[in-house]
Amino acid sequence: MDHRLMIISVSVWIQGLLSENNSTSTESVHFRLVGGASHCHGDLEMKRQKGNWKPGDGIYWYRKIGNRVCAELDCGSAVSLRGRDTDSDIDNWFMRSVCDESALSDCFISKTRLYSFLKLTCSDSVRLVHGSSVCSGRLEVRSNQSRSWSSVCEGHLDLRGAQVVCRELGCGAPGLLQGALSGAAEAPVVQTFTCEGHESALLDCGSSGAQTCSSGTAVDLTCTDPDDVRLVGGASRCNGKVQIKHHGEWRRMGNDLTDPWTLKAADVICRRLDCGSAVSGRISGSFGRLWSFSPSCLLSTSALTDCVKTGPFRIGSTLFLTCSDSVRLVHGSSLCSGRLEVRSNWSWSSVCEEDLDLNDAQVVCRELGCGATGLLQGGLYGEGEAPVWTSELQCEGNESAVLDCRRSSSAGKTCSPGTAAGLTCTDPGSVRVVGQPSRCAGTLEIQHQGHWRPAGGDWDLKSGSVVCQHLDCGSAVSVNTTDDSTVRPVWVVSVPCVKLTSGLRDCVGLEDFFNLSSGVDVVCSDLLPQPNISLSDGVFEVYRQGFRVLVGSDFTVTCSVRPQYPGGSFQLISDTKKPLNLTLPAVNHSAHFLLSAMGRAHRGNYTCVYHVDVYNRSFSSSQSPALYLTVGDLVSNMIIRVVLVVSALLIFDVCLFFYYKVSVKRIRMKADRQHQRPSPPQ
Repeated sequence: MDHRLMIISVSVWIQGLLSENNSTSTESVHFRLVGGASHCHGDLEMKRQKGNWKPGDGIYWYRKIGNRVCAELDCGSAVSLRGRDTDSDIDNWFMRSVCDESALSDCFISKTRLYSFLKLTCSDSVRLVHGSSVCSGRLEVRSNQSRSWSSVCEGHLDLRGAQVVCRELGCGAPGLLQGALSGAAEAPVVQTFTCEGHESALLDCGSSGAQTCSSGTAVDLTCTDPDDVRLVGGASRCNGKVQIKHHGEWRRMGNDLTDPWTLKAADVICRRLDCGSAVSGRISGSFGRLWSFSPSCLLSTSALTDCVKTGPFRIGSTLFLTCSDSVRLVHGSSLCSGRLEVRSNWSWSSVCEEDLDLNDAQVVCRELGCGATGLLQGGLYGEGEAPVWTSELQCEGNESAVLDCRRSSSAGKTCSPGTAAGLTCTDPGSVRVVGQPSRCAGTLEIQHQGHWRPAGGDWDLKSGSVVCQHLDCGSAVSVNTTDDSTVRPVWVVSVPCVKLTSGLRDCVGLEDFFNLSSGVDVVCSDLLPQPNISLSDGVFEVYRQGFRVLVGSDFTVTCSVRPQYPGGSFQLISDTKKPLNLTLPAVNHSAHFLLSAMGRAHRGNYTCVYHVDVYNRSFSSSQSPALYLTVGDLVSNMIIRVVLVVSALLIFDVCLFFYYKVSVKRIRMKADRQHQRPSPPQ
């Protein structure tokens, strides 16, 4: 049975990837529980809006998803899920191994072979809402008479009552009982409960009449996680094989190919064990009794019990985990960023910015398995609640751990506000899309452990957009799973993880790799490069930030783009007094716009936009840099005119001068002749 289930899990995953568009539906899913003592207990059956009722296969279910079904049935919280083997030729709904409970209708594939019935038990009369797990939230109770949900005032439930609620919900002992942690009450308030602590249900306790309570005091209850986790067989308690305690029994924590362990999910375990951050992990195939687990579920809950899958399985993968025992980065956007905290003497302390230099930061990044230091700044990730570390690091930069560095002590030291050291290490991995003319479209590849390989996983537009943002290519407009029939090594990626972190390295499966033929093609919105714009074939000259063209002249504006795709068109746009909006087909990746009889109304900015239809979509580039044109007489023409006028004036002056000299000379010669002429006789 277990061998068969493993083969099923792989085949269903691959079929789901390759037939994604046909296997899910946008129609809502309806649920019912049959064969139980009430409508909140029994075997799960499902149907689409226009379909027939079919059983839900019990493989891959876990409590967090079951809780969503209970909510859909108005049946409180999920208490237990159990699979019952059958192996029959029955039409059924098979749940994808990775399911987003916020889009439940997309989680199911129609199959004809049923391997396990799913028995689901919901709490009919009590629930916790708006919490961080199934075992936490604001308490609401439903009485047998009203059948409506009501809140409980903080003062109307004591610790013994909380013990009864936690037990009824299948959770651990009460950990926190407080008012208004999970929001103000929307439901009316019910009576006060008086429990002895041994009751099996809250409605079995004594109660008094209904009362009202002040705002903000609706009971918020956090029950402890009934499950536990540990690392065994390693050099310290923060290193070793992961084991989980479920239903009181310790077993190895396994998973399957379809829902890979990642550093992001493993980091939840490290932090739960107070072991800093996840540094590395490896997966090993295993046989024997283990608890099958959903790592992707662990990304969105605070309780392990929410994520243990129905089973049991005897074949799976065991996680070996190494946590950073003495250093961690908190409140960052990835495992390689956050406010630095160092543990010494079993307590975590913040580090002042002034006590951390580049050499120190390099050691921290190396110890956490991250890349080089990218940014070191005080207050970048908030102020720490932890006390300030009283030692100043004096690392040389080649140490393997922070606590290996020399330190100087400053007892009683405090940091100034805004100076708790925040550190961002670079992501040691990278991402690209290849195989197409544009750097913003192609087959997705991820660099991990020094190797570029295609990415596998059930990608969607949201996760594809994360890749596009990494590439500075806008958002994803198309994400498709492909199969080129060529088997090659593939990095399996946890898509739910990609949506939660800025570090893709955090989301690559810890398995070495898998040989698959499938891949992921991504097309981003910023597919086209920015076009260029220039002037040609006209009379113009450089003028300030643009060009001056001659009034009445003809000239050509050229739009061009770096060769990528054939065809397309260019659009020439202006913000002039007489706006232009012209379109020409692209020829050899350019278009030439002939503009005639330019007038002063054509002064302004001109830009180009490139349009092309590819991948069954229409794409438009960003606008080219603006080309500013002013219209008038050219400066060179004005200079020539001035030179001509000045030259004419000079010539006129010279001529006038010579004319004057000649005239004066003639007058003098005439006067001399008259003076020399003899006088007539008397």
